[in-house]
Amino acid sequence: MTRLSTVVRGLVTTLATVLAVTAAPHAAQAKTEPKAPKDFVALRTVDPTIVQEMRYFTPHNFVGERIDGYRQPLCILTRPAAEALHQAQKQLLRQGYTLKVYDCYRPQRAVDHFVRWAEDLDDQTMKDEFYPNVDKTRLFVDGYIAEKSGHSRGSTMDLTIVRLPAKPTKPYVPGEPLVPCYAAQRERFPDNSVDMGTGFDCFDTLSHTLDPRIQGEQRANRLLLKSTLEALGFVNLAEEWWHYTYKPEPYPDTYFDFPVSRKSLTRQ
Repeated sequence: MTRLSTVVRGLVTTLATVLAVTAAPHAAQAKTEPKAPKDFVALRTVDPTIVQEMRYFTPHNFVGERIDGYRQPLCILTRPAAEALHQAQKQLLRQGYTLKVYDCYRPQRAVDHFVRWAEDLDDQTMKDEFYPNVDKTRLFVDGYIAEKSGHSRGSTMDLTIVRLPAKPTKPYVPGEPLVPCYAAQRERFPDNSVDMGTGFDCFDTLSHTLDPRIQGEQRANRLLLKSTLEALGFVNLAEEWWHYTYKPEPYPDTYFDFPVSRKSLTRQ
């Protein structure tokens, strides 16, 4: 082999190495994300009148930051659940109310984020609002955090009722003073929801739907939500006034992990 051939061969080898190194990150970025099954829909395509305040896309939640997997502030549900919610909305609109969803489909990676946060006992950033009376060491034992969530099956949602005309909710500013989620409505974080006795995601027994300490208008509001949804096939989680699952579920045993984004719903 000539000296020139040796030099050329060396240059080709070096160039190939550089191209391989620079291409590797792009190959990693091109990793295909899972897609939603074809019978998952954006709620807005079924009922654009339902208010959406997707809390886990924002830092105003018990973790204090946007949750993994929430790429857009979007409610995604199985079509049967979305259509049943549309029927509930029609009934409530006639009474001067609208539904508002806080969370719908939740990817498994978001649930994993909750688990990591719960295991980090030093992170107490949002305690004063969301779990003032609960020791963080008890979040798993008391059932507030679990390794699997019905939300990941696509037919479960967290929601409330808002009186019309719906006023916007003041955005949360990270670092602002926190008030217990069970404080009087005029004192706790502003929410355009009717008074349900506690805020959303309040880790407290006062959040139990039929807790006897919740009376008067607050109880009536919870029962309005409950009776409206249960008549259409929804089942309430007794420990959370905001948590409902449409039955029968199309995917009772499947926990999905596609991101919350419009792209997840495309078929390409």
